[in-house]
Amino acid sequence: MTGLLLTGQILLAQDKTINPGAIWPDSDGNHIQAHGGGIIKIKGTYFWYGEERRKGLDSNFRYVSCYSSTDLINWKFRNDVVKMSDPENLGKGWILERPKVFFNAETKKYVMYFHLDDVTYQYARVGIAISDRADGNFRFVKSLRPLGRPSRDIGQFIDDDGSAFLIFEDRELGFHIAQLSADYMNVEKEMCLIKMPLEGGALVHFEGLYYVIGSQLSGWAPNPNKYATSKTLTGPWTAFNDIAPPGSNTYQSQSTMMLKVVGTNATAVIFMADQWNPSHQSDSRYLWMPLEIGKGKLWLPKPQPWTIDLKEGAVKLVSKKQ
Repeated sequence: MTGLLLTGQILLAQDKTINPGAIWPDSDGNHIQAHGGGIIKIKGTYFWYGEERRKGLDSNFRYVSCYSSTDLINWKFRNDVVKMSDPENLGKGWILERPKVFFNAETKKYVMYFHLDDVTYQYARVGIAISDRADGNFRFVKSLRPLGRPSRDIGQFIDDDGSAFLIFEDRELGFHIAQLSADYMNVEKEMCLIKMPLEGGALVHFEGLYYVIGSQLSGWAPNPNKYATSKTLTGPWTAFNDIAPPGSNTYQSQSTMMLKVVGTNATAVIFMADQWNPSHQSDSRYLWMPLEIGKGKLWLPKPQPWTIDLKEGAVKLVSKKQ
Protein backbone atom coordinates (compact mmCIF):
# COMPACT_ATOMS: atom_id res chain seq x y z
CA MET A 1 0.00 0.00 0.00
CA THR A 2 1.34 3.46 -0.89
CA GLY A 3 2.31 5.94 1.84
CA LEU A 4 2.12 9.73 1.26
CA LEU A 5 4.00 12.19 3.49
CA LEU A 6 1.98 15.28 4.41
CA THR A 7 2.54 17.80 7.26
CA GLY A 8 4.69 15.33 9.16
CA GLN A 9 2.15 12.47 9.08
CA ILE A 10 1.99 9.30 7.03
CA LEU A 11 -1.28 9.07 5.14
CA LEU A 12 -2.11 5.75 3.54
CA ALA A 13 -3.67 5.65 0.09
CA GLN A 14 -6.94 3.81 -0.29
CA ASP A 15 -6.43 0.21 -1.32
CA LYS A 16 -8.53 -1.21 -4.15
CA THR A 17 -8.19 -4.95 -3.62
CA ILE A 18 -8.50 -7.60 -0.94
CA ASN A 19 -5.41 -9.83 -0.84
CA PRO A 20 -6.21 -13.13 0.90
CA GLY A 21 -3.52 -14.29 3.31
CA ALA A 22 -1.50 -11.08 3.15
CA ILE A 23 -0.85 -8.52 5.87
CA TRP A 24 -4.03 -6.38 5.89
CA PRO A 25 -3.20 -2.84 7.03
CA ASP A 26 -5.83 -0.63 8.65
CA SER A 27 -5.97 3.11 7.98
CA ASP A 28 -3.08 3.62 10.43
CA GLY A 29 -0.90 1.06 8.67
CA ASN A 30 -1.23 -1.62 11.36
CA HIS A 31 -2.19 -5.22 10.55
CA ILE A 32 -5.89 -5.67 11.37
CA GLN A 33 -6.42 -7.55 14.63
CA ALA A 34 -9.97 -8.95 14.41
CA HIS A 35 -9.50 -12.70 14.58
CA GLY A 36 -12.37 -15.19 14.86
CA GLY A 37 -14.59 -12.25 14.06
CA GLY A 38 -17.93 -11.22 12.70
CA ILE A 39 -19.40 -8.30 10.75
CA ILE A 40 -22.60 -6.30 10.97
CA LYS A 41 -23.81 -3.50 8.69
CA ILE A 42 -25.38 -0.37 10.18
CA LYS A 43 -26.80 1.86 7.45
CA GLY A 44 -23.88 2.21 5.03
CA THR A 45 -21.08 1.21 7.41
CA TYR A 46 -19.70 -2.23 8.13
CA PHE A 47 -18.35 -2.98 11.61
CA TRP A 48 -15.86 -5.82 12.01
CA TYR A 49 -15.33 -7.25 15.50
CA GLY A 50 -12.72 -9.81 16.47
CA GLU A 51 -10.12 -11.00 18.91
CA GLU A 52 -7.42 -8.36 19.48
CA ARG A 53 -4.11 -10.25 19.40
CA ARG A 54 -1.52 -7.50 18.92
CA LYS A 55 1.81 -7.74 20.71
CA GLY A 56 2.24 -6.15 24.12
CA LEU A 57 -1.29 -6.62 25.48
CA ASP A 58 -1.75 -6.90 29.26
CA SER A 59 -2.17 -10.64 29.84
CA ASN A 60 -4.59 -9.97 32.72
CA PHE A 61 -7.19 -8.77 30.22
CA ARG A 62 -8.91 -10.03 27.07
CA TYR A 63 -9.53 -7.61 24.23
CA VAL A 64 -12.05 -7.32 21.40
CA SER A 65 -11.37 -4.85 18.61
CA CYS A 66 -13.74 -2.96 16.31
CA TYR A 67 -13.01 -1.67 12.81
CA SER A 68 -15.29 0.18 10.39
CA SER A 69 -15.44 0.36 6.60
CA THR A 70 -17.71 1.58 3.84
CA ASP A 71 -16.15 -0.61 1.13
CA LEU A 72 -15.04 -3.84 2.91
CA ILE A 73 -11.49 -3.18 1.70
CA ASN A 74 -10.22 -0.22 3.71
CA TRP A 75 -10.74 -0.43 7.48
CA LYS A 76 -10.39 2.12 10.26
CA PHE A 77 -9.56 1.02 13.81
CA ARG A 78 -12.33 2.35 16.06
CA ASN A 79 -11.62 1.01 19.51
CA ASP A 80 -10.85 -1.95 21.68
CA VAL A 81 -14.52 -2.30 22.55
CA VAL A 82 -13.78 -4.92 25.21
CA LYS A 83 -10.93 -4.78 27.74
CA MET A 84 -12.14 -7.39 30.22
CA SER A 85 -10.61 -8.88 33.32
CA ASP A 86 -11.59 -12.40 34.35
CA PRO A 87 -15.41 -12.04 34.68
CA GLU A 88 -16.23 -15.27 36.51
CA ASN A 89 -13.03 -16.25 38.35
CA LEU A 90 -11.97 -18.73 35.72
CA GLY A 91 -8.30 -18.42 36.59
CA LYS A 92 -5.08 -17.92 34.69
CA GLY A 93 -5.35 -18.47 30.96
CA TRP A 94 -9.10 -17.86 30.82
CA ILE A 95 -10.51 -17.59 27.31
CA LEU A 96 -12.54 -15.08 25.32
CA GLU A 97 -12.89 -16.16 21.70
CA ARG A 98 -14.96 -15.58 18.53
CA PRO A 99 -16.85 -12.39 19.48
CA LYS A 100 -20.02 -11.76 17.45
CA VAL A 101 -22.10 -8.57 17.71
CA PHE A 102 -25.80 -8.15 16.89
CA PHE A 103 -27.63 -4.81 16.76
CA ASN A 104 -31.13 -4.96 18.24
CA ALA A 105 -33.34 -2.44 16.45
CA GLU A 106 -35.95 -2.44 19.23
CA THR A 107 -33.70 -1.95 22.26
CA LYS A 108 -31.06 0.01 20.29
CA LYS A 109 -28.42 -2.09 22.02
CA TYR A 110 -25.37 -3.75 20.54
CA VAL A 111 -25.25 -7.27 21.97
CA MET A 112 -22.01 -9.24 21.88
CA TYR A 113 -21.83 -13.01 22.22
CA PHE A 114 -18.48 -14.72 22.77
CA HIS A 115 -17.02 -18.09 23.76
CA LEU A 116 -16.13 -17.89 27.46
CA ASP A 117 -13.99 -20.66 28.90
CA ASP A 118 -11.26 -21.71 31.28
CA VAL A 119 -7.86 -22.91 30.15
CA THR A 120 -9.05 -26.55 30.11
CA TYR A 121 -12.07 -25.75 27.86
CA GLN A 122 -14.42 -27.36 30.38
CA TYR A 123 -16.42 -24.25 31.38
CA ALA A 124 -17.79 -24.08 27.81
CA ARG A 125 -20.20 -21.15 28.06
CA VAL A 126 -21.36 -18.14 26.06
CA GLY A 127 -20.63 -14.70 27.48
CA ILE A 128 -22.90 -11.73 26.73
CA ALA A 129 -21.91 -8.05 26.83
CA ILE A 130 -23.83 -4.95 25.71
CA SER A 131 -23.12 -1.42 24.52
CA ASP A 132 -25.09 1.63 23.43
CA ARG A 133 -22.60 2.27 20.63
CA ALA A 134 -21.15 0.17 17.86
CA ASP A 135 -17.63 1.12 18.92
CA GLY A 136 -18.12 0.33 22.63
CA ASN A 137 -17.38 0.12 25.38
CA PHE A 138 -19.15 -3.21 25.97
CA ARG A 139 -20.19 -4.17 29.49
CA PHE A 140 -20.26 -7.80 30.61
CA VAL A 141 -23.77 -8.88 31.65
CA LYS A 142 -23.76 -12.65 32.15
CA SER A 143 -22.80 -16.05 30.81
CA LEU A 144 -24.97 -19.03 29.98
CA ARG A 145 -24.98 -22.47 28.48
CA PRO A 146 -27.27 -22.07 25.45
CA LEU A 147 -30.17 -24.51 25.55
CA GLY A 148 -28.47 -25.90 28.66
CA ARG A 149 -25.64 -27.33 26.54
CA PRO A 150 -21.84 -26.79 26.48
CA SER A 151 -20.79 -24.21 23.91
CA ARG A 152 -17.34 -23.61 22.47
CA ASP A 153 -16.88 -22.16 18.96
CA ILE A 154 -19.76 -19.85 18.07
CA GLY A 155 -21.00 -18.23 14.88
CA GLN A 156 -23.69 -15.69 14.07
CA PHE A 157 -26.38 -15.51 11.43
CA ILE A 158 -28.90 -12.80 10.61
CA ASP A 159 -31.59 -13.99 8.21
CA ASP A 160 -33.14 -11.89 5.46
CA ASP A 161 -36.10 -10.99 7.70
CA GLY A 162 -33.75 -9.73 10.44
CA SER A 163 -34.09 -12.75 12.73
CA ALA A 164 -30.93 -13.41 14.74
CA PHE A 165 -29.37 -16.82 15.36
CA LEU A 166 -26.44 -18.28 17.26
CA ILE A 167 -24.48 -21.25 15.92
CA PHE A 168 -22.57 -23.17 18.56
CA GLU A 169 -20.45 -26.29 18.81
CA ASP A 170 -21.48 -28.92 21.35
CA ARG A 171 -18.76 -31.57 21.46
CA GLU A 172 -21.10 -34.33 22.69
CA LEU A 173 -24.03 -33.76 20.33
CA GLY A 174 -22.94 -31.74 17.31
CA PHE A 175 -23.67 -28.38 15.81
CA HIS A 176 -26.63 -26.28 17.04
CA ILE A 177 -28.48 -23.50 15.21
CA ALA A 178 -30.61 -21.57 17.72
CA GLN A 179 -32.75 -18.44 17.57
CA LEU A 180 -32.13 -15.55 19.95
CA SER A 181 -34.84 -13.98 22.11
CA ALA A 182 -36.48 -10.73 21.01
CA ASP A 183 -34.01 -8.64 23.03
CA TYR A 184 -31.06 -10.87 21.95
CA MET A 185 -30.15 -11.47 25.61
CA ASN A 186 -30.94 -15.19 25.61
CA VAL A 187 -30.87 -18.22 23.35
CA GLU A 188 -34.56 -19.01 23.04
CA LYS A 189 -35.22 -21.82 20.58
CA GLU A 190 -33.32 -24.60 18.87
CA MET A 191 -33.91 -24.60 15.15
CA CYS A 192 -31.72 -27.58 14.35
CA LEU A 193 -29.06 -29.90 15.70
CA ILE A 194 -26.69 -31.06 12.98
CA LYS A 195 -25.09 -34.26 14.24
CA MET A 196 -21.65 -33.61 12.82
CA PRO A 197 -18.38 -32.91 14.69
CA LEU A 198 -17.97 -29.37 13.35
CA GLU A 199 -17.02 -25.92 14.66
CA GLY A 200 -16.35 -22.51 13.08
CA GLY A 201 -20.00 -22.39 12.03
CA ALA A 202 -21.13 -20.07 9.22
CA LEU A 203 -24.55 -19.72 7.56
CA VAL A 204 -26.01 -17.86 4.60
CA HIS A 205 -29.41 -17.80 2.87
CA PHE A 206 -28.99 -17.59 -0.89
CA GLU A 207 -31.60 -18.01 -3.64
CA GLY A 208 -34.01 -20.01 -1.51
CA LEU A 209 -31.48 -22.33 0.15
CA TYR A 210 -29.60 -22.22 3.43
CA TYR A 211 -25.92 -23.10 3.17
CA VAL A 212 -23.97 -24.03 6.30
CA ILE A 213 -20.19 -24.34 6.55
CA GLY A 214 -18.24 -25.97 9.36
CA SER A 215 -14.66 -26.77 10.20
CA GLN A 216 -13.64 -30.17 11.52
CA LEU A 217 -12.32 -30.49 15.07
CA SER A 218 -8.56 -30.15 14.68
CA GLY A 219 -7.82 -27.22 17.00
CA TRP A 220 -5.46 -24.62 15.53
CA ALA A 221 -4.56 -26.89 12.60
CA PRO A 222 -6.52 -26.23 9.38
CA ASN A 223 -8.62 -28.97 7.80
CA PRO A 224 -11.03 -29.49 4.88
CA ASN A 225 -14.09 -27.37 5.74
CA LYS A 226 -17.45 -28.86 4.72
CA TYR A 227 -20.85 -27.54 3.60
CA ALA A 228 -24.44 -28.75 3.45
CA THR A 229 -27.74 -27.20 2.32
CA SER A 230 -31.38 -27.15 3.36
CA LYS A 231 -34.57 -25.41 2.28
CA THR A 232 -35.25 -24.48 5.92
CA LEU A 233 -33.17 -23.88 9.03
CA THR A 234 -34.90 -26.83 10.66
CA GLY A 235 -33.59 -29.21 8.00
CA PRO A 236 -33.27 -31.82 6.75
CA TRP A 237 -29.74 -31.02 5.60
CA THR A 238 -27.93 -32.67 2.73
CA ALA A 239 -24.76 -34.68 3.18
CA PHE A 240 -21.65 -32.56 3.78
CA ASN A 241 -19.18 -31.94 0.97
CA ASP A 242 -15.79 -30.22 0.72
CA ILE A 243 -15.72 -26.51 -0.08
CA ALA A 244 -12.19 -26.69 -1.52
CA PRO A 245 -9.70 -29.37 -2.64
CA PRO A 246 -9.24 -31.56 0.46
CA GLY A 247 -5.44 -31.44 0.21
CA SER A 248 -5.48 -27.66 0.52
CA ASN A 249 -7.01 -27.80 4.02
CA THR A 250 -9.30 -24.94 2.93
CA TYR A 251 -6.17 -23.10 1.81
CA GLN A 252 -4.84 -23.26 5.37
CA SER A 253 -7.86 -21.48 6.84
CA GLN A 254 -10.86 -21.98 9.13
CA SER A 255 -14.35 -20.58 8.52
CA THR A 256 -15.77 -17.83 10.71
CA MET A 257 -18.60 -16.24 8.67
CA MET A 258 -20.27 -15.91 5.28
CA LEU A 259 -21.11 -12.31 4.46
CA LYS A 260 -23.85 -11.66 1.89
CA VAL A 261 -23.65 -8.43 -0.12
CA VAL A 262 -26.81 -7.61 -2.07
CA GLY A 263 -26.28 -5.13 -4.89
CA THR A 264 -28.41 -3.73 -7.67
CA ASN A 265 -27.24 -6.28 -10.25
CA ALA A 266 -25.77 -9.19 -8.29
CA THR A 267 -25.44 -10.79 -4.87
CA ALA A 268 -22.02 -11.80 -3.60
CA VAL A 269 -21.31 -14.22 -0.76
CA ILE A 270 -17.91 -13.71 0.86
CA PHE A 271 -16.19 -16.55 2.72
CA MET A 272 -14.50 -15.07 5.80
CA ALA A 273 -11.86 -17.30 7.38
CA ASP A 274 -8.86 -17.14 9.68
CA GLN A 275 -5.37 -18.38 8.92
CA TRP A 276 -4.23 -18.99 12.48
CA ASN A 277 -0.62 -18.66 13.58
CA PRO A 278 -0.74 -20.07 17.13
CA SER A 279 2.93 -19.38 17.90
CA HIS A 280 2.68 -15.75 16.71
CA GLN A 281 -1.01 -14.94 17.06
CA SER A 282 -0.58 -11.27 16.16
CA ASP A 283 0.54 -12.42 12.70
CA SER A 284 -2.56 -14.55 12.05
CA ARG A 285 -4.00 -13.65 8.65
CA TYR A 286 -7.41 -13.56 6.96
CA LEU A 287 -8.64 -15.45 3.94
CA TRP A 288 -11.59 -13.64 2.39
CA MET A 289 -12.82 -14.84 -1.01
CA PRO A 290 -16.08 -14.60 -2.98
CA LEU A 291 -17.69 -18.03 -3.13
CA GLU A 292 -19.01 -19.78 -6.21
CA ILE A 293 -22.50 -20.53 -4.92
CA GLY A 294 -25.93 -21.46 -6.25
CA LYS A 295 -28.33 -24.32 -6.99
CA GLY A 296 -27.10 -26.29 -3.98
CA LYS A 297 -23.41 -26.04 -4.88
CA LEU A 298 -20.72 -24.08 -3.03
CA TRP A 299 -17.04 -23.82 -3.87
CA LEU A 300 -14.14 -21.74 -2.57
CA PRO A 301 -11.91 -20.65 -5.46
CA LYS A 302 -8.15 -20.66 -5.10
CA PRO A 303 -7.27 -17.43 -3.27
CA GLN A 304 -6.12 -14.48 -5.32
CA PRO A 305 -6.57 -10.68 -5.14
CA TRP A 306 -10.09 -9.47 -5.81
CA THR A 307 -12.29 -6.44 -5.52
CA ILE A 308 -15.97 -5.72 -4.96
CA ASP A 309 -18.42 -3.04 -6.06
CA LEU A 310 -20.83 -2.81 -3.13
CA LYS A 311 -23.42 -0.85 -5.07
CA GLU A 312 -23.54 -3.37 -7.91
CA GLY A 313 -22.86 -6.40 -5.74
CA ALA A 314 -20.28 -7.48 -8.31
CA VAL A 315 -16.91 -9.07 -7.50
CA LYS A 316 -13.90 -9.24 -9.79
CA LEU A 317 -10.76 -11.33 -9.53
CA VAL A 318 -7.61 -9.30 -10.10
CA SER A 319 -4.53 -10.58 -11.85
CA LYS A 320 -1.51 -10.67 -9.53
CA LYS A 321 0.49 -8.95 -12.30
CA GLN A 322 -1.64 -5.81 -11.99
